Amino acid sequence: MNSLTSSLPFLRWLCVGTLLNVILLAPVWLRFDALSLRDLALEAWLIVAALALMPRGKWYRILCTSVVVVVTFASLIGLGDALVHEAFGRSLNLYLDLPLLESVFDLLVGNLGPVWAWLVSLAALLLLIGLGVGIYLALLSLPRYSPGSVPGGITIGLLGAACLYLLAEATAGQRLLTHVRTPAWDTLMFQGEQVIDTHRTKRDFALSLQEMPGTLQAMPGLESKDVFIIFIESYGMTALQDKHYAEVLVPRLREREASLAEAGVSMISGSLEAPVRGGQSWLAHATALSGRWIDNQLLYRLLLDSDSPTLVDDFGATGHTTLAVVPAITRAWPEGEAYGFDHIHDATNLNYAGPALNWVTMPDQYTLDHFQRTLRPRHEGPIFAQIALISSHAPWTPILPMLDDWGRIGDGRIFERWATAGEAPEALWQDPGRVREHYALSVDYAVNVALRWAEDAVDDNTLLVVLGDHPPAPLITGDVAGGAVPVHILSTDPARLEPFMAHGFRQGAIPDSLEDPPGMDRLRHWFHDAFGPSAER
Repeated sequence: MNSLTSSLPFLRWLCVGTLLNVILLAPVWLRFDALSLRDLALEAWLIVAALALMPRGKWYRILCTSVVVVVTFASLIGLGDALVHEAFGRSLNLYLDLPLLESVFDLLVGNLGPVWAWLVSLAALLLLIGLGVGIYLALLSLPRYSPGSVPGGITIGLLGAACLYLLAEATAGQRLLTHVRTPAWDTLMFQGEQVIDTHRTKRDFALSLQEMPGTLQAMPGLESKDVFIIFIESYGMTALQDKHYAEVLVPRLREREASLAEAGVSMISGSLEAPVRGGQSWLAHATALSGRWIDNQLLYRLLLDSDSPTLVDDFGATGHTTLAVVPAITRAWPEGEAYGFDHIHDATNLNYAGPALNWVTMPDQYTLDHFQRTLRPRHEGPIFAQIALISSHAPWTPILPMLDDWGRIGDGRIFERWATAGEAPEALWQDPGRVREHYALSVDYAVNVALRWAEDAVDDNTLLVVLGDHPPAPLITGDVAGGAVPVHILSTDPARLEPFMAHGFRQGAIPDSLEDPPGMDRLRHWFHDAFGPSAER
Protein backbone atom coordinates (compact mmCIF):
# COMPACT_ATOMS: atom_id res chain seq x y z
CA MET A 1 0.00 0.00 0.00
CA ASN A 2 2.85 2.37 0.94
CA SER A 3 4.59 1.52 -2.33
CA LEU A 4 1.43 2.39 -4.31
CA THR A 5 0.99 5.66 -2.40
CA SER A 6 4.59 6.71 -2.99
CA SER A 7 4.35 5.95 -6.71
CA LEU A 8 1.19 8.03 -7.29
CA PRO A 9 3.03 11.39 -7.57
CA PHE A 10 5.35 9.93 -10.20
CA LEU A 11 2.36 8.61 -12.16
CA ARG A 12 0.70 12.03 -12.09
CA TRP A 13 3.93 13.78 -13.12
CA LEU A 14 4.24 11.23 -15.92
CA CYS A 15 0.65 11.78 -17.09
CA VAL A 16 0.96 15.58 -17.14
CA GLY A 17 4.34 15.39 -18.87
CA THR A 18 2.91 13.05 -21.49
CA LEU A 19 -0.05 15.40 -22.06
CA LEU A 20 2.27 18.39 -22.61
CA ASN A 21 4.54 16.23 -24.76
CA VAL A 22 1.65 15.29 -27.07
CA ILE A 23 0.31 18.86 -27.29
CA LEU A 24 3.71 20.34 -28.15
CA LEU A 25 4.69 17.64 -30.63
CA ALA A 26 1.35 17.15 -32.40
CA PRO A 27 2.10 19.94 -34.95
CA VAL A 28 5.54 18.41 -35.57
CA TRP A 29 4.04 14.99 -36.24
CA LEU A 30 1.44 16.54 -38.52
CA ARG A 31 3.99 18.65 -40.40
CA PHE A 32 6.86 16.20 -40.69
CA ASP A 33 6.39 12.62 -39.53
CA ALA A 34 3.18 11.40 -37.96
CA LEU A 35 4.80 8.03 -37.18
CA SER A 36 7.64 9.45 -35.08
CA LEU A 37 5.79 8.95 -31.81
CA ARG A 38 8.97 8.23 -29.86
CA ASP A 39 9.96 11.90 -29.84
CA LEU A 40 10.18 13.80 -26.58
CA ALA A 41 9.55 17.53 -26.14
CA LEU A 42 12.18 18.87 -23.75
CA GLU A 43 9.97 21.76 -22.72
CA ALA A 44 7.23 19.40 -21.50
CA TRP A 45 9.50 17.58 -19.05
CA LEU A 46 11.32 20.73 -17.97
CA ILE A 47 7.95 22.27 -17.08
CA VAL A 48 6.97 19.19 -15.06
CA ALA A 49 10.29 19.16 -13.19
CA ALA A 50 10.17 22.90 -12.42
CA LEU A 51 6.58 22.83 -11.18
CA ALA A 52 7.19 19.72 -9.09
CA LEU A 53 9.86 21.62 -7.12
CA MET A 54 7.96 24.90 -6.78
CA PRO A 55 5.98 25.70 -3.62
CA ARG A 56 2.23 26.11 -4.09
CA GLY A 57 0.55 29.48 -3.84
CA LYS A 58 -0.04 32.66 -5.83
CA TRP A 59 3.21 32.50 -7.81
CA TYR A 60 2.61 28.88 -8.69
CA ARG A 61 -0.74 29.80 -10.25
CA ILE A 62 0.87 32.71 -12.12
CA LEU A 63 3.55 30.37 -13.47
CA CYS A 64 0.89 27.83 -14.50
CA THR A 65 -0.99 30.56 -16.35
CA SER A 66 2.22 31.63 -18.13
CA VAL A 67 2.93 28.02 -19.11
CA VAL A 68 -0.60 27.68 -20.51
CA VAL A 69 -0.18 30.82 -22.62
CA VAL A 70 3.22 29.78 -24.00
CA VAL A 71 2.30 26.14 -24.67
CA THR A 72 -1.05 27.02 -26.28
CA PHE A 73 0.49 29.81 -28.34
CA ALA A 74 3.42 27.67 -29.53
CA SER A 75 1.13 24.74 -30.36
CA LEU A 76 -1.30 26.99 -32.22
CA ILE A 77 1.53 28.48 -34.27
CA GLY A 78 2.91 25.01 -34.94
CA LEU A 79 -0.49 23.81 -36.12
CA GLY A 80 -0.85 26.93 -38.27
CA ASP A 81 2.56 26.25 -39.77
CA ALA A 82 1.52 22.70 -40.69
CA LEU A 83 -1.72 23.93 -42.27
CA VAL A 84 -0.03 26.76 -44.17
CA HIS A 85 2.54 24.31 -45.53
CA GLU A 86 -0.23 21.95 -46.64
CA ALA A 87 -2.09 24.80 -48.33
CA PHE A 88 0.70 27.02 -49.68
CA GLY A 89 3.89 24.92 -49.56
CA ARG A 90 5.67 27.39 -47.27
CA SER A 91 6.07 28.16 -43.57
CA LEU A 92 3.73 30.31 -41.53
CA ASN A 93 4.85 33.92 -41.10
CA LEU A 94 2.79 35.51 -38.35
CA TYR A 95 3.91 38.99 -39.34
CA LEU A 96 2.51 38.54 -42.84
CA ASP A 97 -0.22 35.95 -42.45
CA LEU A 98 -2.33 37.29 -39.57
CA PRO A 99 -3.94 39.93 -41.84
CA LEU A 100 -5.03 37.09 -44.14
CA LEU A 101 -7.35 35.55 -41.54
CA GLU A 102 -10.23 37.54 -43.00
CA SER A 103 -9.52 36.00 -46.42
CA VAL A 104 -9.46 32.53 -44.83
CA PHE A 105 -12.88 33.18 -43.30
CA ASP A 106 -14.19 34.42 -46.65
CA LEU A 107 -12.95 31.18 -48.22
CA LEU A 108 -14.83 29.18 -45.57
CA VAL A 109 -17.97 31.18 -46.31
CA GLY A 110 -17.58 30.56 -50.04
CA ASN A 111 -17.08 26.84 -49.59
CA LEU A 112 -19.36 26.02 -46.65
CA GLY A 113 -21.79 28.93 -46.44
CA PRO A 114 -21.93 31.59 -43.70
CA VAL A 115 -23.64 29.41 -41.07
CA TRP A 116 -21.14 26.57 -41.30
CA ALA A 117 -18.23 29.03 -41.55
CA TRP A 118 -19.26 30.64 -38.25
CA LEU A 119 -19.86 27.24 -36.64
CA VAL A 120 -16.42 26.01 -37.68
CA SER A 121 -14.80 29.21 -36.41
CA LEU A 122 -16.69 28.98 -33.11
CA ALA A 123 -15.76 25.32 -32.72
CA ALA A 124 -12.09 26.16 -33.29
CA LEU A 125 -12.27 28.93 -30.68
CA LEU A 126 -13.97 26.67 -28.13
CA LEU A 127 -11.40 23.95 -28.79
CA LEU A 128 -8.58 26.44 -28.17
CA ILE A 129 -10.19 27.64 -24.93
CA GLY A 130 -10.80 24.05 -23.85
CA LEU A 131 -7.16 23.18 -24.54
CA GLY A 132 -5.94 26.06 -22.39
CA VAL A 133 -8.30 25.25 -19.52
CA GLY A 134 -7.36 21.56 -19.69
CA ILE A 135 -3.64 22.33 -19.50
CA TYR A 136 -4.18 24.74 -16.59
CA LEU A 137 -6.19 22.22 -14.55
CA ALA A 138 -3.64 19.50 -15.26
CA LEU A 139 -0.82 21.73 -14.01
CA LEU A 140 -2.74 22.67 -10.86
CA SER A 141 -3.22 18.97 -10.11
CA LEU A 142 0.52 18.29 -10.12
CA PRO A 143 1.72 17.04 -6.71
CA ARG A 144 4.65 18.91 -5.24
CA TYR A 145 7.85 16.99 -4.56
CA SER A 146 8.02 16.17 -0.89
CA PRO A 147 11.31 17.39 0.65
CA GLY A 148 11.40 14.20 2.70
CA SER A 149 11.42 12.01 -0.40
CA VAL A 150 15.11 11.82 -1.27
CA PRO A 151 14.83 9.41 -4.26
CA GLY A 152 11.99 11.48 -5.72
CA GLY A 153 13.92 14.71 -5.31
CA ILE A 154 17.00 13.27 -6.97
CA THR A 155 14.91 12.00 -9.86
CA ILE A 156 13.13 15.32 -10.38
CA GLY A 157 16.38 17.24 -10.03
CA LEU A 158 18.19 15.04 -12.53
CA LEU A 159 15.27 15.34 -14.97
CA GLY A 160 15.28 19.12 -14.74
CA ALA A 161 19.07 19.35 -15.06
CA ALA A 162 19.13 17.02 -18.07
CA CYS A 163 16.38 19.01 -19.79
CA LEU A 164 18.17 22.31 -19.15
CA TYR A 165 21.42 20.91 -20.52
CA LEU A 166 19.84 19.45 -23.65
CA LEU A 167 17.85 22.65 -24.18
CA ALA A 168 21.02 24.74 -23.93
CA GLU A 169 22.75 22.51 -26.44
CA ALA A 170 19.75 22.64 -28.78
CA THR A 171 19.69 26.43 -28.71
CA ALA A 172 23.39 26.34 -29.66
CA GLY A 173 22.53 24.19 -32.67
CA GLN A 174 23.51 20.82 -31.21
CA ARG A 175 20.83 18.15 -31.11
CA LEU A 176 22.46 15.49 -28.98
CA LEU A 177 19.66 12.92 -28.96
CA THR A 178 17.84 11.89 -32.13
CA HIS A 179 14.35 11.72 -30.66
CA VAL A 180 14.56 14.73 -28.38
CA ARG A 181 13.10 17.97 -29.76
CA THR A 182 12.45 21.51 -28.60
CA PRO A 183 9.22 22.26 -30.51
CA ALA A 184 8.06 25.30 -28.53
CA TRP A 185 11.49 26.92 -28.54
CA ASP A 186 12.03 26.18 -32.24
CA THR A 187 8.61 27.55 -33.18
CA LEU A 188 8.91 30.79 -31.23
CA MET A 189 12.51 31.41 -32.30
CA PHE A 190 11.64 30.77 -35.94
CA GLN A 191 8.79 33.27 -35.83
CA GLY A 192 11.12 35.81 -34.21
CA GLU A 193 13.66 35.26 -36.99
CA GLN A 194 10.86 35.63 -39.54
CA VAL A 195 10.02 39.08 -38.14
CA ILE A 196 13.66 40.16 -38.44
CA ASP A 197 14.01 38.71 -41.94
CA THR A 198 10.72 40.26 -43.05
CA HIS A 199 11.77 43.69 -41.84
CA ARG A 200 15.07 43.28 -43.66
CA THR A 201 13.26 42.24 -46.84
CA LYS A 202 10.92 45.21 -46.47
CA ARG A 203 13.88 47.58 -46.15
CA ASP A 204 15.74 46.07 -49.10
CA PHE A 205 12.67 46.05 -51.35
CA ALA A 206 11.81 49.65 -50.43
CA LEU A 207 15.39 50.67 -51.27
CA SER A 208 15.22 48.84 -54.59
CA LEU A 209 12.02 50.70 -55.44
CA GLN A 210 13.79 54.00 -54.74
CA GLU A 211 17.09 53.17 -56.41
CA MET A 212 15.67 51.21 -59.34
CA PRO A 213 12.08 52.40 -59.71
CA GLY A 214 11.79 50.84 -63.15
CA THR A 215 10.93 52.58 -66.33
CA LEU A 216 7.63 53.17 -67.99
CA GLN A 217 8.01 51.72 -71.47
CA ALA A 218 5.55 51.99 -74.31
CA MET A 219 5.48 49.05 -76.71
CA PRO A 220 5.06 50.35 -80.25
CA GLY A 221 5.25 46.79 -81.55
CA LEU A 222 1.78 46.24 -80.06
CA GLU A 223 0.31 49.73 -80.40
CA SER A 224 -2.63 48.62 -82.54
CA LYS A 225 -3.06 45.14 -81.03
CA ASP A 226 -5.36 43.89 -78.31
CA VAL A 227 -3.30 42.15 -75.61
CA PHE A 228 -4.99 39.84 -73.12
CA ILE A 229 -3.36 38.06 -70.19
CA ILE A 230 -5.60 35.29 -68.83
CA PHE A 231 -4.69 33.66 -65.51
CA ILE A 232 -6.12 30.18 -64.91
CA GLU A 233 -6.54 29.40 -61.22
CA SER A 234 -4.32 26.61 -59.78
CA TYR A 235 -3.00 25.57 -63.21
CA GLY A 236 0.48 24.26 -62.44
CA MET A 237 3.00 22.26 -64.45
CA THR A 238 2.29 19.33 -62.15
CA ALA A 239 -1.07 19.06 -63.92
CA LEU A 240 0.86 18.11 -67.07
CA GLN A 241 3.55 16.04 -65.35
CA ASP A 242 1.67 13.89 -62.82
CA LYS A 243 0.17 10.98 -64.75
CA HIS A 244 -3.10 11.16 -62.80
CA TYR A 245 -3.73 14.69 -64.03
CA ALA A 246 -1.88 14.49 -67.34
CA GLU A 247 -4.15 11.73 -68.65
CA VAL A 248 -6.99 14.29 -68.42
CA LEU A 249 -5.22 17.50 -69.44
CA VAL A 250 -2.68 16.50 -72.07
CA PRO A 251 -5.29 15.06 -74.49
CA ARG A 252 -7.36 18.20 -73.96
CA LEU A 253 -4.43 20.45 -74.81
CA ARG A 254 -3.62 18.44 -77.93
CA GLU A 255 -7.27 18.60 -78.98
CA ARG A 256 -7.34 22.38 -78.59
CA GLU A 257 -3.97 22.74 -80.32
CA ALA A 258 -5.42 21.06 -83.41
CA SER A 259 -8.61 23.17 -83.30
CA LEU A 260 -6.62 26.38 -82.96
CA ALA A 261 -4.43 25.43 -85.90
CA GLU A 262 -7.55 24.86 -88.00
CA ALA A 263 -8.73 28.33 -86.97
CA GLY A 264 -5.42 29.82 -88.10
CA VAL A 265 -4.14 30.52 -84.57
CA SER A 266 -0.52 29.65 -83.75
CA MET A 267 0.41 28.67 -80.19
CA ILE A 268 3.69 28.30 -78.34
CA SER A 269 4.08 27.04 -74.78
CA GLY A 270 6.61 27.36 -71.99
CA SER A 271 6.74 27.51 -68.22
CA LEU A 272 7.43 30.12 -65.56
CA GLU A 273 8.11 29.82 -61.84
CA ALA A 274 5.27 31.26 -59.76
CA PRO A 275 6.06 33.15 -56.54
CA VAL A 276 3.38 31.28 -54.56
CA ARG A 277 1.70 27.89 -54.30
CA GLY A 278 -1.83 26.97 -53.35
CA GLY A 279 -3.24 30.48 -53.03
CA GLN A 280 -2.74 34.26 -52.90
CA SER A 281 -3.15 34.54 -56.66
CA TRP A 282 -2.85 38.32 -56.48
CA LEU A 283 0.86 37.96 -55.68
CA ALA A 284 1.39 36.04 -58.94
CA HIS A 285 -0.59 38.68 -60.84
CA ALA A 286 1.55 41.41 -59.30
CA THR A 287 4.76 39.55 -60.16
CA ALA A 288 3.79 39.14 -63.83
CA LEU A 289 2.55 42.71 -64.21
CA SER A 290 5.36 44.47 -62.35
CA GLY A 291 8.42 42.51 -63.41
CA ARG A 292 9.37 42.19 -59.71
CA TRP A 293 9.32 39.10 -57.51
CA ILE A 294 6.34 39.57 -55.18
CA ASP A 295 5.99 36.54 -52.93
CA ASN A 296 4.34 38.01 -49.83
CA GLN A 297 1.70 40.51 -48.81
CA LEU A 298 4.17 43.07 -47.50
CA LEU A 299 5.99 43.38 -50.82
CA TYR A 300 2.62 43.57 -52.54
CA ARG A 301 1.59 46.55 -50.42
CA LEU A 302 4.96 48.25 -50.93
CA LEU A 303 4.68 47.78 -54.69
CA LEU A 304 1.18 49.22 -54.90
CA ASP A 305 2.08 52.13 -52.62
CA SER A 306 5.03 53.01 -54.86
CA ASP A 307 5.17 54.68 -58.26
CA SER A 308 6.82 51.64 -59.81
CA PRO A 309 5.26 51.09 -63.26
CA THR A 310 3.70 47.84 -64.42
CA LEU A 311 2.42 46.42 -67.69
CA VAL A 312 -0.79 48.33 -67.01
CA ASP A 313 1.17 51.58 -67.24
CA ASP A 314 3.20 50.33 -70.20
CA PHE A 315 0.13 49.56 -72.25
CA GLY A 316 -1.56 52.75 -71.12
CA ALA A 317 1.44 54.63 -72.50
CA THR A 318 1.13 52.62 -75.73
CA GLY A 319 -2.42 53.90 -76.19
CA HIS A 320 -4.38 50.94 -74.86
CA THR A 321 -7.50 51.07 -72.74
CA THR A 322 -6.66 48.93 -69.70
CA LEU A 323 -9.19 46.55 -68.13
CA ALA A 324 -9.18 44.23 -65.14
CA VAL A 325 -11.75 41.43 -65.31
CA VAL A 326 -11.78 39.90 -61.84
CA PRO A 327 -14.93 37.86 -61.05
CA ALA A 328 -13.51 36.71 -57.70
CA ILE A 329 -13.58 40.26 -56.32
CA THR A 330 -16.83 40.83 -54.42
CA ARG A 331 -15.85 43.87 -52.34
CA ALA A 332 -14.14 47.21 -52.86
CA TRP A 333 -10.78 46.63 -54.55
CA PRO A 334 -8.48 49.63 -54.03
CA GLU A 335 -5.58 47.58 -55.38
CA GLY A 336 -7.10 47.79 -58.86
CA GLU A 337 -7.11 51.57 -58.62
CA ALA A 338 -3.50 51.49 -57.41
CA TYR A 339 -2.56 49.55 -60.55
CA GLY A 340 -4.22 52.29 -62.59
CA PHE A 341 -6.65 50.20 -64.64
CA ASP A 342 -9.01 52.36 -66.67
CA HIS A 343 -11.92 50.00 -65.99
CA ILE A 344 -12.41 47.33 -63.34
CA HIS A 345 -15.04 44.63 -63.90
CA ASP A 346 -15.62 42.55 -60.79
CA ALA A 347 -18.35 40.23 -59.55
CA THR A 348 -20.64 43.18 -58.87
CA ASN A 349 -20.68 44.64 -62.40
CA LEU A 350 -20.21 41.70 -64.75
CA ASN A 351 -24.01 41.41 -65.02
CA TYR A 352 -24.08 37.74 -64.07
CA ALA A 353 -27.60 36.55 -63.18
CA GLY A 354 -26.80 32.87 -62.64
CA PRO A 355 -25.97 31.05 -59.39
CA ALA A 356 -22.74 31.17 -57.46
CA LEU A 357 -21.09 27.73 -57.47
CA ASN A 358 -19.70 27.44 -53.94
CA TRP A 359 -16.67 29.79 -53.83
CA VAL A 360 -16.83 30.44 -57.59
CA THR A 361 -18.96 33.52 -58.27
CA MET A 362 -19.50 32.69 -61.95
CA PRO A 363 -18.26 30.09 -64.45
CA ASP A 364 -15.24 30.90 -66.61
CA GLN A 365 -17.30 30.39 -69.76
CA TYR A 366 -19.61 33.21 -68.73
CA THR A 367 -16.68 35.50 -67.85
CA LEU A 368 -15.00 35.07 -71.24
CA ASP A 369 -18.25 35.22 -73.18
CA HIS A 370 -19.32 38.42 -71.42
CA PHE A 371 -15.92 39.95 -72.06
CA GLN A 372 -16.02 39.11 -75.76
CA ARG A 373 -19.68 39.95 -76.30
CA THR A 374 -20.06 43.03 -74.09
CA LEU A 375 -16.83 44.50 -72.74
CA ARG A 376 -14.51 44.22 -75.72
CA PRO A 377 -16.84 45.94 -78.22
CA ARG A 378 -17.20 48.99 -75.95
CA HIS A 379 -13.76 50.30 -76.84
CA GLU A 380 -12.70 51.44 -80.29
CA GLY A 381 -8.94 51.48 -79.74
CA PRO A 382 -6.65 48.65 -78.61
CA ILE A 383 -7.31 46.97 -75.26
CA PHE A 384 -5.02 45.52 -72.63
CA ALA A 385 -6.94 43.22 -70.29
CA GLN A 386 -5.98 41.09 -67.32
CA ILE A 387 -8.61 38.36 -66.90
CA ALA A 388 -8.54 36.12 -63.81
CA LEU A 389 -10.51 32.89 -64.31
CA ILE A 390 -11.69 31.14 -61.15
CA SER A 391 -13.63 27.95 -62.00
CA SER A 392 -10.60 25.83 -61.10
CA HIS A 393 -10.44 27.28 -57.58
CA ALA A 394 -11.04 24.94 -54.64
CA PRO A 395 -13.34 23.29 -53.60
CA TRP A 396 -13.56 22.01 -57.23
CA THR A 397 -17.21 21.14 -57.12
CA PRO A 398 -19.45 21.15 -59.09
CA ILE A 399 -17.69 20.33 -62.35
CA LEU A 400 -19.41 22.07 -65.25
CA PRO A 401 -19.42 20.96 -68.88
CA MET A 402 -18.46 23.50 -71.50
CA LEU A 403 -21.56 24.62 -73.41
CA ASP A 404 -21.03 24.08 -77.14
CA ASP A 405 -23.44 26.86 -78.08
CA TRP A 406 -21.96 30.01 -76.56
CA GLY A 407 -24.91 32.00 -77.88
CA ARG A 408 -27.10 30.40 -75.19
CA ILE A 409 -25.03 31.73 -72.30
CA GLY A 410 -26.70 35.13 -72.13
CA ASP A 411 -26.81 36.54 -68.59
CA GLY A 412 -25.77 33.20 -67.06
CA ARG A 413 -29.14 31.94 -65.89
CA ILE A 414 -28.56 28.85 -67.99
CA PHE A 415 -26.12 27.69 -65.29
CA GLU A 416 -28.95 27.35 -62.72
CA ARG A 417 -29.14 23.62 -63.46
CA TRP A 418 -25.69 23.18 -61.85
CA ALA A 419 -26.42 25.24 -58.73
CA THR A 420 -26.94 22.09 -56.64
CA ALA A 421 -25.11 19.62 -58.88
CA GLY A 422 -22.18 17.52 -57.78
CA GLU A 423 -20.99 16.64 -54.30
CA ALA A 424 -21.11 19.15 -51.47
CA PRO A 425 -17.60 20.36 -50.54
CA GLU A 426 -17.80 18.93 -47.02
CA ALA A 427 -18.57 15.50 -48.49
CA LEU A 428 -16.04 15.64 -51.33
CA TRP A 429 -13.17 16.69 -49.10
CA GLN A 430 -13.48 13.62 -46.92
CA ASP A 431 -11.84 11.65 -49.74
CA PRO A 432 -8.44 13.03 -50.88
CA GLY A 433 -8.52 10.83 -53.98
CA ARG A 434 -11.83 12.33 -55.10
CA VAL A 435 -10.52 15.83 -54.39
CA ARG A 436 -7.57 15.25 -56.73
CA GLU A 437 -9.88 13.84 -59.39
CA HIS A 438 -12.09 16.92 -59.19
CA TYR A 439 -9.02 19.18 -59.31
CA ALA A 440 -8.00 17.66 -62.65
CA LEU A 441 -11.51 17.97 -64.05
CA SER A 442 -11.89 21.60 -62.98
CA VAL A 443 -8.57 22.62 -64.55
CA ASP A 444 -9.58 20.69 -67.67
CA TYR A 445 -12.77 22.75 -67.80
CA ALA A 446 -10.89 26.05 -67.40
CA VAL A 447 -8.24 25.21 -70.00
CA ASN A 448 -10.87 23.88 -72.43
CA VAL A 449 -12.99 27.02 -72.08
CA ALA A 450 -10.07 29.43 -72.41
CA LEU A 451 -8.57 27.82 -75.52
CA ARG A 452 -11.94 27.24 -77.17
CA TRP A 453 -12.72 30.93 -76.61
CA ALA A 454 -9.34 31.79 -78.15
CA GLU A 455 -10.35 30.17 -81.43
CA ASP A 456 -12.86 32.96 -81.99
CA ALA A 457 -11.30 35.77 -79.96
CA VAL A 458 -7.75 35.74 -81.36
CA ASP A 459 -7.71 37.59 -84.66
CA ASP A 460 -4.99 39.39 -86.60
CA ASN A 461 -5.03 42.21 -84.05
CA THR A 462 -4.75 40.10 -80.91
CA LEU A 463 -1.95 38.68 -78.77
CA LEU A 464 -3.15 36.32 -76.04
CA VAL A 465 -1.20 34.98 -73.06
CA VAL A 466 -2.82 32.15 -71.04
CA LEU A 467 -0.97 30.99 -67.93
CA GLY A 468 -1.50 29.44 -64.54
CA ASP A 469 -1.40 31.76 -61.57
CA HIS A 470 0.23 29.19 -59.28
CA PRO A 471 0.36 25.41 -58.73
CA PRO A 472 -2.25 23.90 -56.40
CA ALA A 473 -1.59 23.18 -52.75
CA PRO A 474 0.85 20.42 -51.70
CA LEU A 475 -2.24 18.42 -50.73
CA ILE A 476 -2.78 18.01 -54.48
CA THR A 477 0.77 18.00 -55.81
CA GLY A 478 2.81 16.55 -52.96
CA ASP A 479 5.70 18.29 -51.25
CA VAL A 480 8.26 17.60 -53.98
CA ALA A 481 6.37 19.25 -56.84
CA GLY A 482 7.85 22.48 -58.13
CA GLY A 483 6.28 25.90 -58.43
CA ALA A 484 6.18 26.18 -62.22
CA VAL A 485 3.07 27.02 -64.23
CA PRO A 486 2.34 26.48 -67.95
CA VAL A 487 2.27 29.51 -70.24
CA HIS A 488 0.60 29.52 -73.66
CA ILE A 489 1.01 32.46 -76.05
CA LEU A 490 -1.31 32.68 -79.07
CA SER A 491 -1.42 34.78 -82.21
CA THR A 492 -2.42 34.47 -85.84
CA ASP A 493 1.04 35.86 -86.73
CA PRO A 494 3.85 33.36 -85.92
CA ALA A 495 6.40 36.20 -86.12
CA ARG A 496 4.76 37.79 -83.09
CA LEU A 497 5.55 34.64 -81.10
CA GLU A 498 9.11 34.24 -82.30
CA PRO A 499 10.79 36.44 -79.61
CA PHE A 500 9.55 34.09 -76.86
CA MET A 501 11.17 31.01 -78.41
CA ALA A 502 14.54 32.13 -77.05
CA HIS A 503 13.16 31.84 -73.51
CA GLY A 504 12.35 28.13 -73.54
CA PHE A 505 9.03 28.20 -75.38
CA ARG A 506 8.22 25.59 -78.00
CA GLN A 507 5.61 25.14 -80.70
CA GLY A 508 2.33 23.60 -79.60
CA ALA A 509 0.31 23.26 -76.41
CA ILE A 510 2.64 21.10 -74.30
CA PRO A 511 5.58 22.98 -72.73
CA ASP A 512 8.91 21.38 -71.98
CA SER A 513 9.55 20.50 -68.35
CA LEU A 514 12.43 22.70 -67.23
CA GLU A 515 14.46 21.97 -64.11
CA ASP A 516 14.92 25.67 -63.42
CA PRO A 517 12.24 27.68 -65.24
CA PRO A 518 12.49 31.48 -65.38
CA GLY A 519 10.53 33.45 -62.81
CA MET A 520 7.14 34.92 -63.61
CA ASP A 521 8.69 38.36 -63.09
CA ARG A 522 10.49 37.93 -66.43
CA LEU A 523 7.27 38.24 -68.45
CA ARG A 524 7.15 42.04 -68.41
CA HIS A 525 10.81 42.29 -69.42
CA TRP A 526 10.24 39.88 -72.30
CA PHE A 527 7.41 42.10 -73.53
CA HIS A 528 9.75 45.10 -73.40
CA ASP A 529 12.47 43.27 -75.31
CA ALA A 530 10.08 41.91 -77.94
CA PHE A 531 7.84 44.92 -78.55
CA GLY A 532 9.55 47.97 -77.02
CA PRO A 533 11.19 50.84 -78.92
CA SER A 534 14.52 49.02 -79.20
CA ALA A 535 13.03 45.81 -80.63
CA GLU A 536 13.85 45.06 -84.24
CA ARG A 537 10.83 45.19 -86.50
